[in-house]
Amino acid sequence: MTILNPLAVLLLSTVFTANNAFVPTLHVSRVVSQLKAETFAVEMTDSRTGKPTGTSFLPEEAIERASKGNPIEKAKLQKDGTSAFVDVYEYARKIREGEMTWEEVEKADLNTRLKFVGLLHRDKRTPGQFMMRLKVPNGIVNSDQMRFYAACVEKYGEEKGVVDITTRQNIQLRGVKIEDAPDIIDGLHARNQTSFQSALDSVRNMVGNPLAGIDDKELVDTRELCNALNDLVSLDPVTQTRGNPQWGNLPRKFNIAVSGSRDDFAHTHINDIGLVPVAHAITGEMGFNVMLGGYMSIKRVAESIPADMWIPANREAVVTLSEAILRIFRDESDRKDRQKARLMWLVEKYGVVEFKEAVLAEISNYDRGVTVQDAQPMPTDPFQRRELLGVHKQKQEGKFRVGVLVPTGRLSVKECRQIADLADKYSGGEIRLTVEQNIILPNVDDNKVDALLNEDAVGKGSRLKVNPGFIEGNVVSCTGAQFCGLALVETKSNAESMAKKLEELVTVDRPIRIHWTGCPNSCGQVQVADIGIMGGPAKKLDDSTGKMMAVPGCKIFVGGRIGEDAHLALEPYKEGVPLEEETLIPELVDILKSQFGAVDKKKRKRDVLKSMIGLA
Repeated sequence: MTILNPLAVLLLSTVFTANNAFVPTLHVSRVVSQLKAETFAVEMTDSRTGKPTGTSFLPEEAIERASKGNPIEKAKLQKDGTSAFVDVYEYARKIREGEMTWEEVEKADLNTRLKFVGLLHRDKRTPGQFMMRLKVPNGIVNSDQMRFYAACVEKYGEEKGVVDITTRQNIQLRGVKIEDAPDIIDGLHARNQTSFQSALDSVRNMVGNPLAGIDDKELVDTRELCNALNDLVSLDPVTQTRGNPQWGNLPRKFNIAVSGSRDDFAHTHINDIGLVPVAHAITGEMGFNVMLGGYMSIKRVAESIPADMWIPANREAVVTLSEAILRIFRDESDRKDRQKARLMWLVEKYGVVEFKEAVLAEISNYDRGVTVQDAQPMPTDPFQRRELLGVHKQKQEGKFRVGVLVPTGRLSVKECRQIADLADKYSGGEIRLTVEQNIILPNVDDNKVDALLNEDAVGKGSRLKVNPGFIEGNVVSCTGAQFCGLALVETKSNAESMAKKLEELVTVDRPIRIHWTGCPNSCGQVQVADIGIMGGPAKKLDDSTGKMMAVPGCKIFVGGRIGEDAHLALEPYKEGVPLEEETLIPELVDILKSQFGAVDKKKRKRDVLKSMIGLA
């Protein structure tokens, strides 16, 4: 087999017009193997766009493994995902003009390749409609973007047309149809956002410090670094358009988090690369210790491990280190068993010391003047992680940040517009997202804080709250069975309603984080929570038959921690608990009392009287 250098292929196969558009002049492919007795040709240059394919950046050995790998690997080889946006535009045109229906979309496109455009088909729950995932580096959006999200989903109705804030400081649009996708993509790009390479085997949203630039305890401003990393993985360096084929054929998804303070609001311990800020012990220069391999999946949950590497906290060092690790991961990780294709497995295969040596050698090959030193000692003096909800002073004189609860991260069209209006009125149009699925309005003038707190959008009767209770204000939830076909139970509605009931029943003296996830993939990150609720099997006695019957249920995890002393609760505290409120609520109350010092809430006399006469 002839090996072609990807850069050579690019130079041979493309010419440029005045507007830097790709024009194909030569079609190059490799014959890789026999699949089902047919010759399997792999494109090195995409015939739709003239751009190099994601596969063209892989070494021959990785392509060989992919050709014999799992079905997703074969689908990526057969047609490149990084140019799938072309198909989206064509499918949309044909559907709008009545030439085809969504059911006629090629199955490998529908369920695999369109994910590279950020479109994830929700076939089991809402056939023909998609979740559209964006890229929001460092979780910073503005009021115009928020209104655009609302406009995008409004046509799909109140139930299906919603916007979700995710546990990666990201935005997901619900209900999207293929015929509407081009207008959304164009609108995002016009607003300096994209959905490209936000799903499947891509580097996911860059998580940073939600207090970047406004915090007196900040060690590193993560905004520039998150944007630089986002450009590394999703901006084509040749065309300067979104969609970078160099990272368009990873063996699995890849998560990066850049922490900016000792609070670790970015949760570096559950990311493939976690950058933890710490000053150099001798020079005092601010930099990052590197953590590797944290992830959650149905088969394994792994906490990140120290890589014994420290880099300066500058753009060149952060991008170079990340690029080196990504290159090794892309070319060497497993392409047969997707459960073993995450970075942690590769690090373990190498050994931590040997993997570090491989990264250092890769960085040296780039010849960019970036040096990596051994990990630096972390501070040992006491530090308590701070809260993001509520009103807090910024480092800027006369400015405040106001954290607002968005229950389970779910936003209606109306609530998106209310938040946009608040941002325009009080925070210069800026909105920050948190991994707890809430928002922060930064830079609020001190003489306007009271007016903000008196706004109807965050007032009595609103879901959005500035000063929620310690339980309802710390609930996190995955998508759940409403939209996700993998979820065993509905999460968001249960999480929100049960948190309210717990607030009515008990009092706690500190925030208690309750996370919900619908299945063992743990998108709701239950292992990091004080109390984690994971959908699972359960049985309950059926009074009419006298038999134990299967019912929606859950496993309960207790004792996860975040911050400097982060810890994952890997073993269930209790299993097989029915999900219905009459069973689960007492279980949670018992855990809150026994593990977190909760006490029964004292009832006001008028509430007792109402209860006695049946008005409560």
